[in-house]
Amino acid sequence: MVKIKEQNQESTDVIFDVEKSLVLFNDDFNTFDFVIDTLIEVCGHTLEQAETCTWIVHYKGKCAVKSGSSYELKPIYQEFVNRNLTASIE
Repeated sequence: MVKIKEQNQESTDVIFDVEKSLVLFNDDFNTFDFVIDTLIEVCGHTLEQAETCTWIVHYKGKCAVKSGSSYELKPIYQEFVNRNLTASIE
């Protein structure tokens, strides 16, 4: 995704915003139901998507649960942190 912002006729700023992934990591203290509910509420997943991601996190240790620009993913990441979920933007 490339966003172009024109400041004036003489110069143009180009901002490159590469698509990234929000990765959720497995932990030993959050329940399946809590993670599923969070994915539905925060990421807008369907029940089936949330369950699938939760099982992938459980068995593989991590799962990319959302993709988009850093700008789009940062608030979701912060909400995961607020809910004591371990995640990163990669």
